[in-house]
Amino acid sequence: MFRVVLDTNVFISAVLKPRSNPGLIFKFIRDGRIELIISPGILSEIERVMLYPKLIKIHRLPPKAITEFIDNLEAFSLVVKPTMTLEIIQDDLSDNIFLECAVAGSADFIISGDHHLKDLEIYDGIEIVGPSTFLKIL
Repeated sequence: MFRVVLDTNVFISAVLKPRSNPGLIFKFIRDGRIELIISPGILSEIERVMLYPKLIKIHRLPPKAITEFIDNLEAFSLVVKPTMTLEIIQDDLSDNIFLECAVAGSADFIISGDHHLKDLEIYDGIEIVGPSTFLKIL
């Protein structure tokens, strides 16, 4: 079973478009076909982004539902607490939390639509791919 870290944009896409590639990946995670690795920093980032006013207008979830979504993520994920701080991605330092989580959780893949991450292609033996590429590999 692959161990994966999902970038925030993949989570948001899965919520907004459940039938999209990110939605399919999320379904495979919920079904136990893929192991999701997540960190407290990523959970905070997802919650912060889901509370953006422009996204609330789209998903229409009340704050309580967002909190429940975050709690559910924790319930079926391997939550790791990275012990190192990386500064590999200089153009967007906040993206380094995904690398830190992937290393701490011995991930096989980081799945992202963010070019800052995808441009790396591989970090510390961890492949960084978009959702459609990951589904082809799977």
